[in-house]
Amino acid sequence: MLDIRKLKELIRLMVENELTEIDLKDEKETVSLRREGSQAPVVQVSPAPVASAPAPAAPAPVPAPTAPPAAPASEPSPADTSNLEQITSPMVGTFYSAAKPESPAFANVGDTVSADTTVCIVEAMKIFNEIKAEQSGVIEKVLVSNGDSVEFGQPLFLVRPA
Repeated sequence: MLDIRKLKELIRLMVENELTEIDLKDEKETVSLRREGSQAPVVQVSPAPVASAPAPAAPAPVPAPTAPPAAPASEPSPADTSNLEQITSPMVGTFYSAAKPESPAFANVGDTVSADTTVCIVEAMKIFNEIKAEQSGVIEKVLVSNGDSVEFGQPLFLVRPA
């Protein structure tokens, strides 16, 4: 399985260098990243060898989420969020808070996480990618709902650093 950190780095390099396509192959797998214009990259990971197939059509842009209603008093005020860190989505996909619908969420408000703690799953092209916190602290807010579509770089959680 492709290391999520390597995938994040490939996407970062792709965006920074304004590349529209990257294809990498080795003995174990093939990774193809494609994007058009300012869209987030479409990721395709397959076991090697890969038979040539037509390139997938670019996905339709996902509309930006609407602004949430005013925050209740129990949530941190904007002044309180200045020292919070974000856990962001490393890819475009579908956010899942748990491994199965009947399972408890990986991370809830108030949970303490470490760098290696799995906080959610992002499914992209039928591949379920575990997302690690990559930092230590306490989950202060979950910014997306189970089953929501997420974009590359979209904040998923706010964490108060330990």
